Amino acid sequence: MPTAAAPIISSVQKLVLYETRARYFLVGSNNAETKYRVLKIDRTEPKDLVIIDDRHVYTQQEVRELLGRLDLGNRTKMGQKGSSGLFRAVSAFGVVGFVRFLEGYYIVLITKRRKMADIGGHAIYKVEDTNMIYIPNDSVRVTHPDEARYLRIFQNVDLSSNFYFSYSYDLSHSLQYNLTVLRMPLEMLKSETTQNRQESFDIFEDEGLITQGGSGVFGICSEPYMKYVWNGELLDIIKNTVHRDWLLYIIHGFCGQSKLLIYGRPVYVTLIARRSSKFAGTRFLKRGANCEGDVANEVETEQILCDASVMSFTAGSYSSYVQVRGSVPLYWSQDISTMMPKPPITLDQADPFAHVAALHFDQMFQRFGSPIIILNLVKEREKRKHERILSDELVAAVTYLNQFLPPEHTIVYIPWDMAKYTKSKLCNVLDRLNVIAESVVKKTGFFVNRPDSYCSILRPDEKWNELGGCVIPTGRLQTGILRTNCVDCLDRTNTAQFMVGKCALAYQLYSLGLIDKPNLQFDTDAVRLFEELYEDHGDTLSLQYGGSQLVHRVKTYRKIAPWTQHSKDIMQTLSRYYSNAFSDADRQDSINLFLGVFHPTEGKPHLWELPTDFYLHHKNTMRLLPTRRSYTYWWTPEVIKHLPLPYDEVICAANLKKLIVKKFHKYEEEIDIHNEFFRPYELSSFDDTFCLAMTSSARDFMPKTVGIDPSPFTVRKPDETGKSVLGNKSNREEAVLQRKTAASAPPPPSEEAVSSSSEDDSGTDREEEGSVSQRSTPVKMTDAGDSAKVTENVVQPMKELYGINLSDGLSEEDFSIYSRFVQLGQSQHKQDKNSQQPCSRCSDGVIKLTPISAFSQDNIYEVQPPRVDRKSTEIFQAHIQASQGIMQPLGKEDSSMYREYIRNRYL
Repeated sequence: MPTAAAPIISSVQKLVLYETRARYFLVGSNNAETKYRVLKIDRTEPKDLVIIDDRHVYTQQEVRELLGRLDLGNRTKMGQKGSSGLFRAVSAFGVVGFVRFLEGYYIVLITKRRKMADIGGHAIYKVEDTNMIYIPNDSVRVTHPDEARYLRIFQNVDLSSNFYFSYSYDLSHSLQYNLTVLRMPLEMLKSETTQNRQESFDIFEDEGLITQGGSGVFGICSEPYMKYVWNGELLDIIKNTVHRDWLLYIIHGFCGQSKLLIYGRPVYVTLIARRSSKFAGTRFLKRGANCEGDVANEVETEQILCDASVMSFTAGSYSSYVQVRGSVPLYWSQDISTMMPKPPITLDQADPFAHVAALHFDQMFQRFGSPIIILNLVKEREKRKHERILSDELVAAVTYLNQFLPPEHTIVYIPWDMAKYTKSKLCNVLDRLNVIAESVVKKTGFFVNRPDSYCSILRPDEKWNELGGCVIPTGRLQTGILRTNCVDCLDRTNTAQFMVGKCALAYQLYSLGLIDKPNLQFDTDAVRLFEELYEDHGDTLSLQYGGSQLVHRVKTYRKIAPWTQHSKDIMQTLSRYYSNAFSDADRQDSINLFLGVFHPTEGKPHLWELPTDFYLHHKNTMRLLPTRRSYTYWWTPEVIKHLPLPYDEVICAANLKKLIVKKFHKYEEEIDIHNEFFRPYELSSFDDTFCLAMTSSARDFMPKTVGIDPSPFTVRKPDETGKSVLGNKSNREEAVLQRKTAASAPPPPSEEAVSSSSEDDSGTDREEEGSVSQRSTPVKMTDAGDSAKVTENVVQPMKELYGINLSDGLSEEDFSIYSRFVQLGQSQHKQDKNSQQPCSRCSDGVIKLTPISAFSQDNIYEVQPPRVDRKSTEIFQAHIQASQGIMQPLGKEDSSMYREYIRNRYL
């Protein structure tokens, strides 16, 4: 049973920065603007950061009085009304952090945000714009000639491009971790509450809880997983000084959400990609791994499925599946000084005991559990050894590490030369990938927060019974992870991850009772929607790491990409080459400065003077590290003890220390996600509602002719989809702006293009143009001869669309129902409240409302319960008995109906 626990919602969501000559005052409030906190930032220190948090929660009236006193006290002359002593500098939605180069500190504020997804009522926002403000005033500022250059390098990291945050949902952890924390036993929550109260930062936090006794709700907040946090270094200086609500952690990567409508039932499909901040960089400048086991281009991708009709982590249905991509965990690099499109791969250090791979896989065991499955997509056969160098070394490392692991937890290695299969005329790449995906999902399982449906017990599926993972009373846990890599971890990796995600999506839909078999086919609305999400995801990650969009897409490997895309394929390749050759070095410097890998120091070489950043990312080259691990017992003992469960999700003393547990009143705003989501104190507009603007399978993929099967799991031809029917272009572009971040997915090819491209088996991969959105595809103008056909397709008969013909007269039964409805409304809203007599004009069939309040302004009535006939009572009693296992004998009519059903269904 779920415990009374809820995520803590940050009480600092709206900020205003006020300025005086001596100080900045940062005033933060919750979303309802009922609770306020204030930070005081000193402006008289030229190089030090002095921040004071007064640890008090203000009301709106108290804050106004405080700001009024500050304004009055900072005027140049007492009593002067012409000029203000307190200036409003900027409004914001969060603090990214504080940074210093060679002069004083800057504060970075989020000034614009956009909602990108919603998980159980918890909003996920994208940073749209930021403002960087210098803190010391001009009178104490000590200028430095290189300050402006550092500032430009820092601002090269575009914070408005694919950075995400949430006030109540921990984006650095998976959904499985976040919901596992909420299911902790009550006894442990109580002990943690007692401990946290003794160490509480805010002296007013627990005020009033003693009077409530044992009632209330536990609020839980976990420490973020710093590997995927990108502003951790910027917040580190204030982490121990200010209240935790001021700390807003942001991730970098991708976030997209679409709505899958299954006969009107909304199901949200969310894709979140977390890019690692360790050993981060650009394509050719960051390869392999560093001395701590962190690999380049490491991205954790999580697909979340939730039933949007129930907005609650405890009562709703949620499922997720996680997979990882990352560079081959070895010491290797590529020299780009040769100006070659494919520089030669070199192994920088000999590692016979696989030390760096051991550190990397130990991290994965701790976060994901076992088994760890490696899908290696690099080439196996080459005329000149290039990619195969990595395969040989990785096989040797995995073989060495496996001999010391327990047999049930060994690392599974799957080599598959994807490029070779793509060039073959006899092999279907995606069919082979589908076989691999099935075996992988069966070994790792997936997460779902509800037990298996009763229908899966009555009609067991063979694939479902073979599913791995960990089965618990409240659902299933994913144990283990798939780690996919090629050389760049971009094009081939994205297609492989899509196929594994498609297979996992089928199991997720089956676990929630939405499909009858865990299987999804191509060319269905559901798979098209999921494919578009994954292509957006791949384009975004490819732009961040490689400098261009994807070159090879899912349609490329299906061999249905139009031949006209070949020239655009070349343009993407040239764009990637140009970015790698000319702009990647500057981007790498910006990332190193933003993440705190390099700290500018007076008297030491500047960032642009360093010949290489190798020493910054490999700490063992700058100082002597602690004792090396054992070459045989290369894992952490506590981690291996709890396998196959991930150690991070095990309830133990070390993990409990990472949690902040606090007891709240039942309706306190910090844990009331209903108020946070619906915001009853605000005037809402349907045009601004996120759930209406997001991509929808019914609007953007399903055919406009409802006469065709509306199921999103029905296979359709390309010309049957919603993309090929006339639509409102402006509405589609608005939907694009809601979700598209870096690139748009390609338009589906025409039948002629499909037939022409399918004949070309040359093995040259093609791509779809990513610069034009599917939902903003220009509509071809039709001539007069075609206008009748277009009208015929778009305007359907009223009977087919709505099920009734409104021009026909109403039946007597329908008219009677409508009359009762009108009379009921009149009785409720228009009867005289001063009269205590029931309405005499109500007919016998209408429920009579009798005002019972002693106050005439009240709208309180009593009603008499309707009479229930004998037949309805018998049906209800039979229903109750059936739930207790007492079945009624079938009548003759029921038996004949059942036989007819079986005959039509199976015979």
